[in-house]
Amino acid sequence: MHIRLAVTSMHAAPMGEPAEASPSSPSWWSLAVAKLPDPRRAALVLAACLFGGCASGGQSASPPGMSQMVDSGNVDLVQITPELVAANRSPDREPVPKELLDYRPESYRINPGDTILVTVWDHPELSTNEGGGQNVLADGRLVHPDGTFYYPYVGTLNVAGMKIEDLRGAITSRLARYLQTPQVDVNIVGYGSRVTLQGAFKNTSSQSITTVPLTLSQAIGAAGIDVEQADLSGLVLTREGNNHRVNLDAYSQHGNAVPNIYLKPGDRLYLPFNDRKEAYVLGEVLRPQAIAFKTSDMTLTQALGRSGGLNPVTAKNDAVYVIRGVDLDNINSKPATVYQLDASSPAAWALADEFIVKPGDVVFVGEAGVTRWNRFLSQLLPLSGIIRNAVVPAGN
Repeated sequence: MHIRLAVTSMHAAPMGEPAEASPSSPSWWSLAVAKLPDPRRAALVLAACLFGGCASGGQSASPPGMSQMVDSGNVDLVQITPELVAANRSPDREPVPKELLDYRPESYRINPGDTILVTVWDHPELSTNEGGGQNVLADGRLVHPDGTFYYPYVGTLNVAGMKIEDLRGAITSRLARYLQTPQVDVNIVGYGSRVTLQGAFKNTSSQSITTVPLTLSQAIGAAGIDVEQADLSGLVLTREGNNHRVNLDAYSQHGNAVPNIYLKPGDRLYLPFNDRKEAYVLGEVLRPQAIAFKTSDMTLTQALGRSGGLNPVTAKNDAVYVIRGVDLDNINSKPATVYQLDASSPAAWALADEFIVKPGDVVFVGEAGVTRWNRFLSQLLPLSGIIRNAVVPAGN
């Protein structure tokens, strides 16, 4: 009923257009779609235009609205065949960017924000953990934002970028002016290097880059994924201003682990939510609904299955359509595509299980002729009762 209302409202002549404009007119269609506030609604409106005529008679697989749109050149009607499915089959796995796989972390280098604990054996007065307490983080000395570090009798050192053994050597050589063969131990007890996490993680707290290299899999495992809301195919790793997409779902489908991708200080992980990636299942199914993409793809069988399947009483098996690709910028030169599946044969479901539904697609199942007739009668009979009551003379 919502679709019928949408089609009826679009039949009204826009400002400045002749009143006789109809859905079969290309200029009407171009103007109507151009006025849409959200491009994601375009396929839904196209579904309304194509199948709004289904309430009228006729037993053909293509309803009257479809024929008008195909004749106008605004729609390509394509049958789902084995050849089409084979030609549009997606690759098994998207390759991980080479620059991510090639990176191997070297020995840890000190960064601003690190906390350094220095111990000078046999000289507790020079040790930062002089009291031997348990809170070594509080006893350590912070590397300042400018990369400098102060230590008594050593002075201020620019330690940013140094390896731990280099800092140990620098402190030892300066203390040797005052002590005979000083024994110095240097440890990092707090880390300022971070990896930032955003999006559909359970825990978006930043994670430290330590002396033990951190991999992408370890970071994801520690953060946890909100599997109900996450788009597993859309993980983005941002490094030095460049975005790299890593399709987690492609690996899980084949039972493979994500390759070892080592993270660098300053990396950012963003796992998008799936609320903007939906397919819409309408018409004669048991549960019409919008279906979010939790994975990288969805087959036509899965989309119909999640909606309860075709209504066995009202659905027309050879009228299963997938509406795709309303390009608002090129609506006149590039027609929308409507794929049709004849599901009257059991063999057709083998094709449906290989046909990939994309975000924004509208899956529409048409109604059988007897269903249209029954619905017409259900609307006509109450109307006839009203008319009959109206003509009964008053007082009878």
